Amino acid sequence: MLYRTGFQKILILITGLLLTISCSDDPVTFTATDREPVIEPDYSDVTIPKNIAPLNFRISEKGKIFHLSAISSNGYKLSVKSENGIINFPLNSWKKLLKVNSEGKITIEIISENEEGTGIKYKPFNLNIANSTIDPYLCYRLLFPGYEAYSELKIIQRCTENFSESSLVENQLLQTNCINCHTFCMNNPDNYLIHVRGSVGGTYFSEKGKIVKHDLKAAEMKYGAVYPAWHPDGKLVAFSSNKIVQSFEGAQEHNIEVTDLASSLIIFDTEKNEVSAIEEADTTGYLETYPEWSPDGRYLYYCRARQTNDTSDFPRIKYNLVRKAFNRDSFAFGKAEVVFNADSIDKSVSFPRISPDGRFLVFTLHNNGNFSIWHKEADLYLMNINTLKSERMSLNSDETESYHGWSSNGEWLVFSSKRMDGLTARPFFAYISSSGAACKPFVLPQKDPELYERFEKTYNRPELITGKIKTGPRNFEKVSKKAAIKADWNSNK
Repeated sequence: MLYRTGFQKILILITGLLLTISCSDDPVTFTATDREPVIEPDYSDVTIPKNIAPLNFRISEKGKIFHLSAISSNGYKLSVKSENGIINFPLNSWKKLLKVNSEGKITIEIISENEEGTGIKYKPFNLNIANSTIDPYLCYRLLFPGYEAYSELKIIQRCTENFSESSLVENQLLQTNCINCHTFCMNNPDNYLIHVRGSVGGTYFSEKGKIVKHDLKAAEMKYGAVYPAWHPDGKLVAFSSNKIVQSFEGAQEHNIEVTDLASSLIIFDTEKNEVSAIEEADTTGYLETYPEWSPDGRYLYYCRARQTNDTSDFPRIKYNLVRKAFNRDSFAFGKAEVVFNADSIDKSVSFPRISPDGRFLVFTLHNNGNFSIWHKEADLYLMNINTLKSERMSLNSDETESYHGWSSNGEWLVFSSKRMDGLTARPFFAYISSSGAACKPFVLPQKDPELYERFEKTYNRPELITGKIKTGPRNFEKVSKKAAIKADWNSNK
């Protein structure tokens, strides 16, 4: 039942902890408790954007009927009654609740009623509303947790303001080949690329509203282009070129390890269809991967470890965070500078991502290697780029925190976390203050709040984008049947 304050008068008589309600829809008597109700997902005291979809949840308490009141700071009230503990907020009423309460809070009061008509009133909890919006779409890859299996794989775009979603790519239309590394230029839904492996392989670029397939492995290259990063001008893309192997370690906490045998950095000019090497002046052999441009395009950050030819050394490989200055006019890179020495603390870095204002960089820190999604100990760290000081973020859990990205306004961080079951990654959002402090994160809301408990697929590489992507699976299927445009090698750069 949904009603507003004023439709019914509620008289509350307080005698110690025993209260009586005159409203016929509420229990006649209830006892107040000093603890909050257990709800799933846990949305208690989270900070949310003012345009987020309804935070539906399940009340995991005993009761025949549950009465909920959501009361905004300015007095607007939304009431919901549930017979099974599932709370589904009506979309229009939820949006009004957020609209009238920008930069305020919503107090959630819950009463559980038993068979006798009496019940328990739980301690209220709050939803804090930031005076900030989040990008309206989230793009992610859905696949089963086993890295070796991809018979059913999709890239989905989901609206963050409601529950609508659609497929961007489906590998069953691409001869069930692997699809990965969807990457956007500055959160732009019209400027992105996606890798496809196998029989219809290539790097599929969105170019002026059309999908174009490129083959970036020039004849002079030993290995293909793997992990990408768009230069902010939208014309250049840095890639790592990797030779990757998988190993299965039954004795470790993580039973799958993905390792570089060799890797280096290249850059692709989309206008000239040219690939060139990003040279390393240091004579020491390095593994180089996960490039990331600064928002002004003047620096290229990446992860670097010493090259080894001894496969037994792989568990001890430690990647540091490194950057090089870049001059766009001369197309020249400077010398590498270590900005976070993870090796010195016996750790390893992966996935550097820089905020749109260039002030902060978030990276994943774990024990070894560069593929942190199988490392339970993996945590997110925030670096102040001006001071190069880093600290562990408060949003971490005891499970894996891995791939992450920024909203276009730099106020929200989306990241993959396995905190809900230890196996499947779910997308979580956290508000990041101007000082870099993170508020309590919340999981992507679902229409059915029990979805995550039964959904076996993992949400991989979540990326926030500023609008809906106009292309879809059939566009990719059509282009997959065409020959890829072979990139040229430029040895002069």
